[in-house]
Amino acid sequence: MTATLIRNGRVVTAVDDYRADILIENGQIAAIGKQLAVGPAVRIVDADGLLVLPGGVDCHTHLENTFGESTTCDDFESGTRAAAFGGTTTIIDFAFQDKDTSPLDAIVRAQAKAQAGANIDYGFHVIVTQVDAKVLGDMRHAIRHEGVSSFKMFMAYPGTVMVDDAAIFQAMRMVGEHGGMIALHAENGTVIDLLIREALAQGNTSPKYHALTRPSILEGEATHRGIKLAELAQAPVYFVHLSAKEALAHVIEARDAGIPVFAETCPHYLFFDESLYDSDDFSLAKYVMSPPLRSKEAQDALWTALKTDDLQLVSTDHCPFCMKEGHRGRVRQKMHGKDDFSKIPNGAPGIETRMTVIYDGGVRTGRISLNRFVELIATAPAKLFGLFPRKGTVAVGGDADLVLFDPNATQVLSARTHHSHCDYTLFEGHQVHGAVRKVFSRGDLLVDGERWLGRPGRGQFLRRGEAGGF
Repeated sequence: MTATLIRNGRVVTAVDDYRADILIENGQIAAIGKQLAVGPAVRIVDADGLLVLPGGVDCHTHLENTFGESTTCDDFESGTRAAAFGGTTTIIDFAFQDKDTSPLDAIVRAQAKAQAGANIDYGFHVIVTQVDAKVLGDMRHAIRHEGVSSFKMFMAYPGTVMVDDAAIFQAMRMVGEHGGMIALHAENGTVIDLLIREALAQGNTSPKYHALTRPSILEGEATHRGIKLAELAQAPVYFVHLSAKEALAHVIEARDAGIPVFAETCPHYLFFDESLYDSDDFSLAKYVMSPPLRSKEAQDALWTALKTDDLQLVSTDHCPFCMKEGHRGRVRQKMHGKDDFSKIPNGAPGIETRMTVIYDGGVRTGRISLNRFVELIATAPAKLFGLFPRKGTVAVGGDADLVLFDPNATQVLSARTHHSHCDYTLFEGHQVHGAVRKVFSRGDLLVDGERWLGRPGRGQFLRRGEAGGF
């Protein structure tokens, strides 16, 4: 592997901001210093005028994931290519346990999918849909021997993936003893299911009823319940895609009380609000995700919570389904729910736009500092999910996952120029400041301007350490 020197860059981590050269050897950062002297065989990359950031860590993606009858339109090849163009060099995706699959079998199956296609490094959470003594044993084994230390459980979607409180409590108690963490999708699934059935019975079938049947108070209730279960189990808990003020209030209260509660939010909750649902037009299916978009007041509260560390990070929940049926051969996509909003696959794309939109809407507007920006998109997820300091920072001995970012560039975001298989972006036509110029993954240059230099299968499976430590 050719050694590389990144010269004259402004290096920014969660705690530092300085100018230096970075020497990359054998996939790792070998030295950081002023005017490093190197031999003629070393490739020189001039980073003058650019920020040198740690590669982004997106701890919530859904590539080749099947929900009900629909499979997300990005596979590991297209999804990780899009991630890299957006400055993300590590993802944590999902392995599904179903009634015929143990957690350990689910990990093996997910690895087989990713191994052939992933361009960047990856790990997995296991989605646990049933709990018994054998499953708990498999989860313990996964933490200690497979490098999988986080498990997602659903408080929503009864009849498919939802588990009851006793199952959640048992899982929390076990992982709390062995260095793992439960991630919860917190919505009151049984009440939501009732509201959905009532809406359809009244002839309300358009996409906006997805939001109207998932009120924020039910996210708040489930979040509070999940916190109390974790408190009883004496275990950390992580809430995915937090969107509601009611949920945030419970997280803040628990953290103030010293309970190990962590939560993420996503870009769509920071830039869009529920006013978009004021129509019966089916085009609103692009905003059908769970939880749905919330109020402008909730959006402002989320930004404040990111600044004050009441929310720990921004992930994408990249769960893309196409608007056009048959696009790139994808079927049962958003149009599958044309006459019944409950059949619209829940989810939206975002893996390529996270870094730029958070920089533009957060750092440039003064909502968060540059250091906090790096913490939210790279350092905090690496720490929470057992990847730090190999990932998530710029340090000697760490993987050379680096992003050269131009803070002064402007660009217009569009699905036409993105690299996902999804046929839309929520940010279509948005002009933003900031652009990814070059991306290195373990020293390999994957993105060079508009050029793609990666290859499917070069990504490595990451065996993670304990989760929930921060």
